[in-house]
Amino acid sequence: MDQLVLMFVLLFAAILAEPLSRRIGVASAILMTVFGCVVALIPFAPKIHIPPDLILPLVLPPLLYAAARRTSWRQFAENWGPIALRAVGLVVATAAAVAAVFHAWYPGVPIAAAIALGAIVAPPDPVAATALAGRLGLPRRLVVVLGGEGLFNDVTAIVIYTVAVQAVVTGEFSSAEAAGEFVVAAVVAIAVGLALGFAGTTLTKYLDEATWQVALSLLLPFAAYGIAEAWHGSGVLAVLVSALYLTDAVTEIGDRDYRLVGESFWEIIEMLLSGFAFGLIGLELAAVLEVTGDDWPRLLGVAGAVIAAVVLLRLVWLLTTWAIGRLWWRARDLDEPQTWQETIVTWWAGMRGVASVALALAIPLLIADGTDFPGRTEILFTAFAVVLFTLLIQGPTLPFVVRLTGVQADTKRERELERHLWERVVGAELSRLKELAATEDLPDEVYERMRDQLRRRFAKADPQAADEDARAAAARDLEFMKRMTSLREEVVEAGRREALSARREPGMPPDLVDRVTKRLDLGRSR
Repeated sequence: MDQLVLMFVLLFAAILAEPLSRRIGVASAILMTVFGCVVALIPFAPKIHIPPDLILPLVLPPLLYAAARRTSWRQFAENWGPIALRAVGLVVATAAAVAAVFHAWYPGVPIAAAIALGAIVAPPDPVAATALAGRLGLPRRLVVVLGGEGLFNDVTAIVIYTVAVQAVVTGEFSSAEAAGEFVVAAVVAIAVGLALGFAGTTLTKYLDEATWQVALSLLLPFAAYGIAEAWHGSGVLAVLVSALYLTDAVTEIGDRDYRLVGESFWEIIEMLLSGFAFGLIGLELAAVLEVTGDDWPRLLGVAGAVIAAVVLLRLVWLLTTWAIGRLWWRARDLDEPQTWQETIVTWWAGMRGVASVALALAIPLLIADGTDFPGRTEILFTAFAVVLFTLLIQGPTLPFVVRLTGVQADTKRERELERHLWERVVGAELSRLKELAATEDLPDEVYERMRDQLRRRFAKADPQAADEDARAAAARDLEFMKRMTSLREEVVEAGRREALSARREPGMPPDLVDRVTKRLDLGRSR
């Protein structure tokens, strides 16, 4: 089994992990991590050697873009307070706490190297957290804040990591220079993200085919990441800005085919890449054990201390900020946006992932004077211990924590919001129909028929909001449509079989048959 075969095995396992996760109730990210660990312990299994400096540029941009497509600027604006406290404040505090613990355990290791470890294990992973949150039916506001934290905390962590590693390698550090690098990274990233978001939106308007538009959306995150990093900006932040800009803009200009094709395409990309990334986390266990050798038992102590620091600090930070915020909300007679039970769930949902692994593997082997990077083995082992603990212990037990705290989404409010939206949609359609009836001089029977169809569609979408006559008419329509759909399927399938049989006939161009069958398939989907 060579490396290429192993990569395809990971991708195949990522597909199988999805139905298996639904059946047993465990997130696919956790299953893939376990699978990678098992493969890593097989003696004859090959070792995947992906340069660490390529893991983030190849895996992170599309995963961040796919996650950012599910949200919007407005959601971040509404929750900027808790997101900033966690994505910046908590990351900095975690890096400092981990550095203190690690440096106390190994006084001979420079404090900058210990800070690098803190930056590695500080940011929770957005893919794992949001995947579990969506599966568990958590409140929308909690999912938004978890996703926002996971998307933006990598920016802070990578800047801290870069500055700390440079300080170890060169032996020089300036707090003013570090602060300046952070500001420059943010400004450059925002500029690049906005520029590429605008350029992508403009190009999308001139691309007529959905496949071209989706292909452009695939290239943009890589372009944003690469350009921002080349100009000393934050590639992660540039991807997020461009994704949010493009998503909001293309929602208005994109046609139906683009939305349908794009949604399916990005679901596939996210499934394969996230599965591969978490499988890679498990596989890299072999590399870590190879570096540590027989010394790994002596490293368990510092790994346990760092894990305790990471987990307990997150709990203290979240409870403290929640208590302070609660006093602030009460003083202004505002509704409390989050309960203490949701705070506990948020605490336990802080799982680390692919960014932490990539940063750990990217630690240089040597420093400027030619000696080994101080504490590299200990840092690598401790970082992987934190990642595996959060994924394989916190991840599977998160559903139990959710049940214990009683946190669940407000489905009644969700239904009311959906009903209200349907009322607005149908109201806008009826208003436009009246305008067209007046300007186009539609016959009364045509107008009444179209009006009844719109009302019946609303009744199908939300039967509780419709009157009895509309519900009865919708039920009759539904039964009739089921029967007609069944008949149409049988008829079209007969034509499709005839077209496919013609594909095997001599002299029949295959591309011509494919064009005919594609139109048949599109007709069936409509």
